[in-house]
Amino acid sequence: MQKINKLKILNDPIYGFITIPNSLIFDLIEHKYFQRLRRITQMGLSYLVYPGAHHTRFQHAIGCMHLMQKAVNVLRFKGVAITENEENALYIAILLHDIGHGPFSHAMEHSIVNGIAHEHISMLFMERLNEEFNGNLTLAIEIFKGEYPRKFMCQLISSQLDMDRADYLKRDSFYTGVAEGNINSERLITMLNVKDDALVIEDKGIYSVEKFLVARRLMYWQVYLHKTSLVAEQLIIRVLKRAKELTKNGVELPASEPLSFFLKNEITLNNFDADSLDIFSKLDDYDIVSAMKSWQFHKDFVLKNLCEMILNRSLLKIKMKKKEIKASYFVQHRDNLMKKHEVSEAEADYFVFIGKVSNQAYERKKQGIKILHKNGKIEDIVKASDQLNLKALSKPVTKYYICYPKEKM
Repeated sequence: MQKINKLKILNDPIYGFITIPNSLIFDLIEHKYFQRLRRITQMGLSYLVYPGAHHTRFQHAIGCMHLMQKAVNVLRFKGVAITENEENALYIAILLHDIGHGPFSHAMEHSIVNGIAHEHISMLFMERLNEEFNGNLTLAIEIFKGEYPRKFMCQLISSQLDMDRADYLKRDSFYTGVAEGNINSERLITMLNVKDDALVIEDKGIYSVEKFLVARRLMYWQVYLHKTSLVAEQLIIRVLKRAKELTKNGVELPASEPLSFFLKNEITLNNFDADSLDIFSKLDDYDIVSAMKSWQFHKDFVLKNLCEMILNRSLLKIKMKKKEIKASYFVQHRDNLMKKHEVSEAEADYFVFIGKVSNQAYERKKQGIKILHKNGKIEDIVKASDQLNLKALSKPVTKYYICYPKEKM
């Protein structure tokens, strides 16, 4: 039998050549659970605004692993002891941190499964893989859960300056073409250190951290919470909700087997078992797009129109305000739609709705970003910085929106 070369090199448009560190990582990447991430878009429907944003969760996960390799090398060079087992566990934990994402990233969590966050599904996948790989993921799972006693390792996976954010800001900026989000992740990693078992940034890197936080704020308002992306995501959530509602009422909708399963069954945290996980592992963006291509011809007014809107990018109108939307404004638009198309209030609510979005670039109360000065003193980035904007960035900003059909509907 021919031996497979497991020390592969991948060519990434952001970082250049990425090396797969060992055969265990190679086998995890080759696994069908991980390969599924090639079919999950990193930024959902943002490509309706930024045509280049077709990159996937697969690319992001590989990029995170690459940055983790850099971080381990930097910390070891600075005298931080990291064993081979710990190093491996860090690579596995960051590689698999997003493995539980459903189709179009977040839409699934709010529609056809109830109250199941992607982090929980990632955990279930990791536990299943741990069985397959003879317990080799045990330490990675401990770090992923934040339970490992060496706190800085958990911070590398999940914190306000982790390898996840260091990759997605740079990657999403590249693929959207939004230059404001382009951070110097390599510089940030070079400035990493560990003090009192916590991750710190040496004071030479203070301006890179400032740039990182400002870039995060700009990317949220300009890209992740862009009003067109927002309305598109709301529409796809409503497509899946309507499909589930119709299925519940005995309407047979054409869909792939995995999608049909989640439409026909009420899946919650309590009954998301091994069988549900297997079926979930077969579900990706293609199932949803394929279903919508069929559903756009369905006789149901709501399902048909919602699908047409997404497929043809003829979305709802959205208005964003700094103050809450007046109830009278919402009722007016809803009543207009009900009268024009002779639909019920429940059906009209699929097309006329209000909501709010919040963005806080930096959370001081949460485990903050600490700056290490040459004299050994540690300060929060907001105190250490002479950039007054950072204080403002640590306050949440909320915007309110209303969506309703355009005149031509």
